[in-house]
Amino acid sequence: MRSAQPKWLVGVARRKITPTIPVELAGLGYYLERTWQRVRDDLTATALVITDANGHSVAFVALDLMYNDAGFTQAIRRQAAARCGLLPEEICVNCSHSHNAPTAGFIRGAGEQNQDYLTFAAREAAAALVEAWQARQPAHLSVGRQEITGLTFNRTRERGPVDTRLTLLRADSLEGKPLAAAINFHSHCIAHMEIDLQAISRDWPGEVVDQIEAQLPGVTALYLQGTCGDVNVERKYNGTPLRFEPARRIVAAAHLAWTGARGLEGNSLSVASREISIPTRRWIREEIQRDREEALYRRETGDIKGWLEGFARAAVNQPARLPLRYGGSVEKAVAALSRFAIEWTDEILPVFDSRAEEVKMEIQAARIGDLYFAMNPSELFTTFGLELREKCRAKDLMVLGYSNGSIGYLPDAEEISRGGYAATQSPKFTGQFPFVPASGATLVNETLALLEQRD
Repeated sequence: MRSAQPKWLVGVARRKITPTIPVELAGLGYYLERTWQRVRDDLTATALVITDANGHSVAFVALDLMYNDAGFTQAIRRQAAARCGLLPEEICVNCSHSHNAPTAGFIRGAGEQNQDYLTFAAREAAAALVEAWQARQPAHLSVGRQEITGLTFNRTRERGPVDTRLTLLRADSLEGKPLAAAINFHSHCIAHMEIDLQAISRDWPGEVVDQIEAQLPGVTALYLQGTCGDVNVERKYNGTPLRFEPARRIVAAAHLAWTGARGLEGNSLSVASREISIPTRRWIREEIQRDREEALYRRETGDIKGWLEGFARAAVNQPARLPLRYGGSVEKAVAALSRFAIEWTDEILPVFDSRAEEVKMEIQAARIGDLYFAMNPSELFTTFGLELREKCRAKDLMVLGYSNGSIGYLPDAEEISRGGYAATQSPKFTGQFPFVPASGATLVNETLALLEQRD
């Protein structure tokens, strides 16, 4: 039994956010109207609140949703802050990015936002934060880490970078009983997606949470999604009998991180957020007109010849497989892409000359003892996550994407140069201008500055 004076108060709580009304699941293709039909496993909002000896707090709420947005985050923060001692800026709202869940962020054609459902989900997430606040108890905190190799790959380039670091924040009661485990790793979670495209599911992050809680009775676990804009688990796991392996491997690494965790140094925490501007470039008018003219032609004629050579070239991550989402019909896939291009150009043309060449976004940084956190609202490419890890002075850093908003993919210079899906299609379905090589550097530098201020 540990008897040292406690430095921290820790509380955890969970609320179910599985929809009970018709809601579309997000991702995969365009205008699929993929309304859920079954529940494979329930979606949740899991909250962790930590308070230091000086009364300063930081809170995380992990949501099994595909995307977040700033308004949804503000609703959760506002409701939670009105009912407990948390300040809005002390709360991080992180999404797992499950493709078998609804979205709280805008994605053109790939999952309609349902405001009734989002009102419910925000209310339950706020309730989980309040319950976690009220459940705080003296606790000891420690941090562990493990490397997981051979599980993930860079889907944008052969032998491209991946972040293999799993970081785990461990909380134990003063009696030494497991209380909470927060796991941060970096990969898209689509192992179970192909098994049932109409089934609600947390995918493998849900299995990770369930298995850790089964192994450590009394613990509440939460999965905090990291830097995975260009990273998936290996394709052999997707929709195959091997689909349970990612969770098993991550749980095994988390167990080692738990047992090898070191006590946090220091007895204080600090958290702050800042709005920053990320540079973009204006679309070239010819780019817009080219997509529009092709879309109008294909819609009017039904012509599918050379369809992979035009706007479909980078419309999804694996464009040649897109017709599978439409029962194998190339005609339906092309019709959906044409509709997308027309709707996108309808929106962008009237504001093409007046829109500012920047994207405003919130970044957030936190320190708990000597464990640091960097939060951003993007599907961040691994290049930038690794750069943050390399340049940050902290030996333990959790990097969280999909947090407090949604700006879509933030690609690196190589992806921008080759004109890949993340560089050219993401700004179309998020309604933004394309990012430039300086965009990621700006995020990294601003985040490092905010992290340094937590010292």
